[in-house]
Amino acid sequence: MNLRTFAACFSLIACVPFAHAADGTAGAGNYRDKNFDYFVSGDPAKPRAAHTEFGLALMGGGGKLDSAYRFIATHAGGGHIVILRAVSDDSYDPTDGNYGEAFMKEWGPVVSAETIVFHHREASGDPRVIGAIRNADGIFLAGGDQSNYIRYWKGTPVQEALNAHVAANRPIGGSSAGLAILGHYSYGALDGGSMESKVALADPFDKGVTLEADFLHYRFLEDVITDTHFSQRHRLGRLLTFLARLDESPASNPGKVYGIGVDEKTALLIGADGIGRLAAGSAGSAWIVQPQKAATDLAPGKPLSIADVRLVQLGAAGSLDLKTRAVSKPVAAATISIRAGKLDAESLASKIFTRDKPLPGED
Repeated sequence: MNLRTFAACFSLIACVPFAHAADGTAGAGNYRDKNFDYFVSGDPAKPRAAHTEFGLALMGGGGKLDSAYRFIATHAGGGHIVILRAVSDDSYDPTDGNYGEAFMKEWGPVVSAETIVFHHREASGDPRVIGAIRNADGIFLAGGDQSNYIRYWKGTPVQEALNAHVAANRPIGGSSAGLAILGHYSYGALDGGSMESKVALADPFDKGVTLEADFLHYRFLEDVITDTHFSQRHRLGRLLTFLARLDESPASNPGKVYGIGVDEKTALLIGADGIGRLAAGSAGSAWIVQPQKAATDLAPGKPLSIADVRLVQLGAAGSLDLKTRAVSKPVAAATISIRAGKLDAESLASKIFTRDKPLPGED
């Protein structure tokens, strides 16, 4: 089905229900309407994988890392993959990323790969959507705008299905916006922007600091907030701010919540043993940010001050035990302090702490 046909089909209230050719022809059941789009490769009607394994793929965004997608396909037992995306209008190009075909031909093989693109919250109650997610052996959450995921999925059967999926020892991965929501705690970007470190540090209660604490619930990430494009977009300052805010909430206590930041073209892969390692070919690092005590200055309109935060850089030779938070063979580590929104000394943190402005072309 070409883009012109898709556009014509989209103008109708409904095109055709999910239907799959007997031979599993790619695109046989493609569907598009006002609430969601659906694209399929392979045959979702075939039996699901005989065996799946728990796995979390935390991808920093900024480009594909083949080994991270193969991790999802392998832990899914070569079965059915569901790719979830969200776009608030009808501008989605079904060829964007070609995740379905890549799972079938490059990262698998898998039995099928279904892509569902949400346009409205109503799609999260559609039995066809819920059925596809419940039948998934592996799930990938694509990049985009994480606020759409929260608005469309929180408090719906999609949220329930995603939590049940991982509880049943099936893998899930997320890249960029998809990674931003994988932790028990998450930065929701609900104001429509993307928080810069210098803004968050200057006022931890800025209206753009929108945090979620009850969305997805995955083993080993119970006390974690994730962040993306970490070094490239100098996001340490904002992650520190998020952690300070979360530690002052009634459900938390100082040092309970910690952060994992993942660089671009990098993925942290977590297995059933709770050990996280960088995916082969990762271009950057994962960063573990662990406050040791509560912030000393945390008030609306006032710059953040917090002392004795442990920062650890994880590279290809190391590993993170998410059960104990211990890091083996780190690239580097430092204890840092922030006074009035600024680092109190040059350190490992200096190059990833904050920046003057976003670079052109960032999404």
